Amino acid sequence: MAVFRRLVFTALCAGLLSGVFAAVAHQVGTIPLILEAETHEKAPVHTMAAHEHPPAGEPENGTERTAYTLLADILTGIGFGLLLVAGLTLRGGQVWGLAGFATFTIAPGLGLPPQLPGSETAPLVERQLWWLGTVAATGSALALIAFTTQAYWAILAAGLIVLPHILGAPQPDEHLAAVPAALAHHFIIAATIVNFLFWVILGASAGYFHRRLWPRLASAAPAAA
Repeated sequence: MAVFRRLVFTALCAGLLSGVFAAVAHQVGTIPLILEAETHEKAPVHTMAAHEHPPAGEPENGTERTAYTLLADILTGIGFGLLLVAGLTLRGGQVWGLAGFATFTIAPGLGLPPQLPGSETAPLVERQLWWLGTVAATGSALALIAFTTQAYWAILAAGLIVLPHILGAPQPDEHLAAVPAALAHHFIIAATIVNFLFWVILGASAGYFHRRLWPRLASAAPAAA
């Protein structure tokens, strides 16, 4: 029970820290670009009501949108924190955060880069399936590299990494995006930097809390018993 508490509490602490940082970074780096893209997306609409009230189900700009972003980033941090802590339990090391960045950002981003509102995209289900397949293939490949030493496993890992990109990510039938290309390119760079910093902080904080919290919980276990 103490081990389970340690793992969960470590993930909560690391996820909270990295999630708050990611929310702040999004407010500075990506949210302004999203708001600008939305002005291009809604450019044909000139009524005052359209600018004051977003579509149903879409959060209001300002406090509500910031709160949703913060909540989503914290939950994302905790979820990924559980994965990283599980990895640290299997094998210690300082590269789990970078492995997460490569698996969940770099690999799928090569085929499906972050998109702004108003960008032309392929059907959602096709993009989701390709994203999931790419993440699974890349994560499996990195696991083979980390936990095996035979050359044929390394060859298989290399094949898994390149396979999704050989198959190719789904693309839209037409490229008629309302967002300027320069703005879309800027958003890709900003989103990638934010994700990189998120994973670095998540990996570093997960490793820190993983080392520091264990003695306290271990010493508390006999007392609880």
